This record gives sequence, structure tokens and C-alpha cells, in this order.
Amino acid sequence: MAERDPETSNDTLPPDAVKDPDQWVTGDESMTGAQASYLRTLAHEAGEEFDETLTKADASKRIDELQQQTGRGRDH
Repeated sequence: MAERDPETSNDTLPPDAVKDPDQWVTGDESMTGAQASYLRTLAHEAGEEFDETLTKADASKRIDELQQQTGRGRDH
């Protein structure tokens, strides 16, 4: 197993170092395949419709909303 490099690991970044999706350079592009797959799962679990037209930034925000709603993605 590879060791994590503390110089490049995201674990060392302060929470406010995460960029707001509205500030992403590529935020207006179509969501990624991984985002779409996860959103489909979350939407199904939440009993919500899946919107395949979301941008990367909007998909990220929707994932956050649905994680709150379903309890997924919470730190334990």
C-alpha cells in the first residue's frame, strides 16, 4: 500500500481551503460520470427525481443536499 505524502494530501488542507463550486473554473461544464452515478443513487434513496442536465457545480451542490437528506456522506 502506498503511503500518503503529507505535502500533497488533501487531509492536511483546512476546511475553508475547499473551493466553492460557484468558483470552479469548469463548474459550468456537464457533470462528470461519477457525479451522475452518485446522484442517481442518492436521488433514488431520497425519492427524488434525477436531473441529468446539471452542471458540475450544481451537481456538487445537489449531492451535498441529498447527502444531508439521506444521511449518506456524514462523518461518523
